[in-house]
Amino acid sequence: MKIVRLEDARDQPVWRRPIALLFLMALAMPVAFNTWSALLNNFVIEVAGFDGADIGLLHSIREIPGFLAIGVIAIIIFMREQVLGLVSLVMLGVATAMTAYFPSLGGILTLTMLSSIGFHYYETVNQSLQLQWIEKARAPQMIGWLMAAGSAATFVAYALIVLTWDRFDLSYSFVYMMGGGFTAIVAIFAYFAYPQFEAPHPQRKTFVLRRRYWLYYALQFMAGARRQIFVVFAGFMMVERFGFQVHQVTSLYLITLVANMIFAPLMGRVVFLFGERRALLIEYAGLVLVFLAYGGVYFFSWGVVIAASLYVIDHIFFALALALKTYFQKIADPGDIAPTAAVAFTINHIAAVFLPALLGFLWLTSPAAVFGLAAVMAAVSFLLALLIPRHPEPGHETVFSPLLAAPAE
Repeated sequence: MKIVRLEDARDQPVWRRPIALLFLMALAMPVAFNTWSALLNNFVIEVAGFDGADIGLLHSIREIPGFLAIGVIAIIIFMREQVLGLVSLVMLGVATAMTAYFPSLGGILTLTMLSSIGFHYYETVNQSLQLQWIEKARAPQMIGWLMAAGSAATFVAYALIVLTWDRFDLSYSFVYMMGGGFTAIVAIFAYFAYPQFEAPHPQRKTFVLRRRYWLYYALQFMAGARRQIFVVFAGFMMVERFGFQVHQVTSLYLITLVANMIFAPLMGRVVFLFGERRALLIEYAGLVLVFLAYGGVYFFSWGVVIAASLYVIDHIFFALALALKTYFQKIADPGDIAPTAAVAFTINHIAAVFLPALLGFLWLTSPAAVFGLAAVMAAVSFLLALLIPRHPEPGHETVFSPLLAAPAE
């Protein structure tokens, strides 16, 4: 396999450059993952007879590989990050394609675990490659465009589901096979079509946990706990409370994708102009209001229009999460990016392993309380974001760093 240094990659055709590969992977991954997500709630309720406790258990199982993402550090000793990312995409695609063929609780949990290994290991490596391959000055806007590209690919997949699900009486097995198969084929193509790109800063292949990154770790932990509540229960609510069918759930996803395609590049611009601190404060303040309003859907019996609107608004705020990536890029030792991406994913998923299952039982008693807890988590994130300096850099990771005058580790 040909190895090309990053500074020499500009001599490659445009379609074979590192940024092009990042865009291709950004297009491939969401097709399998979001096809799985779009059909999941209807599939497990209609075919497998899941209740709130079952769906909580499924998502706890799904997050175990995220908790074990630290294993990427061991794998990249023997396998290049770029190769690991593509192998993980193939695993995600194949497991997604097989989902509907095992409609029992055990079968669904097993394939969920396999697809989740592919997804989380890909995401760990992808974040690392983005921060290594994209210059700091361009990172906020470029990551925003990568998010928009992923939304565009998912939009096409969802649009096909909406237009063809009822008309052609599609089966779960057919749609899962098409979505997962597409991702696997694109990943195999990328493996053979692109050279191996060599970043200028070799990555440490050992466990890295630095005291000066503590705020980044704390924000990752809170993001993982908070996000799980939305991922697990917001879509489930639309099916359980409002009786959404597959095409209706997918139509809601389409609206959020259009919003992401429009707003993700704009959010990248916001981060570039106003900095990570302000961007994250806006995100977390907005999420407090969104989750409180979600609780109101149950507590005050607000209607489906409000619930659907909140779903879209949450995704718009989520686009600002790219500021957490660029915050770390600015404070990190260049050689720490790969191992810290793995550590961060593990920290992000500590609560995600047990929280969905526990909250699944709380959901049976009080769905509003579940969303109230998410609002509290968003508020804690807001307080932590106040500690981010206006211009983060090594030695100035938090607003307290200059006062403490602690040397960078």
